[in-house]
Amino acid sequence: MKTIIDQRFDEERALYGSKDISVEKCSFDGPADGESAFKECENVRVRDSFFNLRYPFWHDHGLKIADSEMTQLCRAALWYSDHIDISGTKLHGIKALRECSHVTMNGCDVISPEFGWSVHDITMEDCTAESEYFMMRSTKLHFKNVKMKGKYSFQYIEDSVFENCRFDTKDAFWHAKNIVVRDSVIKGEYLAWYCENVTFENCRIIGTQPLCYCKGLKLINCEMVDTDLAFERSEVEADITTPVISIKNPLSGHIAVPAVDEIIRDIDGADGIIEIREEKRDL
Repeated sequence: MKTIIDQRFDEERALYGSKDISVEKCSFDGPADGESAFKECENVRVRDSFFNLRYPFWHDHGLKIADSEMTQLCRAALWYSDHIDISGTKLHGIKALRECSHVTMNGCDVISPEFGWSVHDITMEDCTAESEYFMMRSTKLHFKNVKMKGKYSFQYIEDSVFENCRFDTKDAFWHAKNIVVRDSVIKGEYLAWYCENVTFENCRIIGTQPLCYCKGLKLINCEMVDTDLAFERSEVEADITTPVISIKNPLSGHIAVPAVDEIIRDIDGADGIIEIREEKRDL
């Protein structure tokens, strides 16, 4: 493997088509303002490097990026690439990851609108993210201990698992299919409308009008805080451990809750069962 250490590159396609290279302590920045530094490369390792130019990693196969920084000017950093491992790295440019597959991210900081569109098979652990339309239309996500803030996240995703996460994001999980969220906190308005086969287990759900127009929805041992007009026109099985402000027109299923301030049934066919379960008390 060829090693490149402590160099600066700013020309167009600086390392185009490279194979089996290790790049350390390099800077991709300068007046030539060249794009696509690593386009069409294979088996590339990058460590402790700085990226301030556009489109560095397109059509690459086998990338390992560690302890590096991609600035706000490093837009659309990784597209059409596969078998990617990113650790300890800042991804701060818009559209930083798109149309990629078999991705692992650990200990990264993402500040990137429109991040992660149409990605397949991504594992993200111990990361933070700020984004809008985060991970849209992606499949096979496995997130663990991820903190995310933004809007319109996880829309149209499929076949994914989230564990020990904290999400502060409105309109999350719209149209999502075959999703499990465990031991997590989800804060935001209008959670998971139009979703299908989504399960929340041991979660804390915060915000207005969650979980409407859903099919195959399950809540297992979940808290609901400041939630009103929940479950409108949904097919739902729910075990809720906290009082709910209001529940509106659940179509079918069974909702068990310790208390609800208001139950609204003002359409035909809103036949979901709501059980007011007495709270257990220690004697």
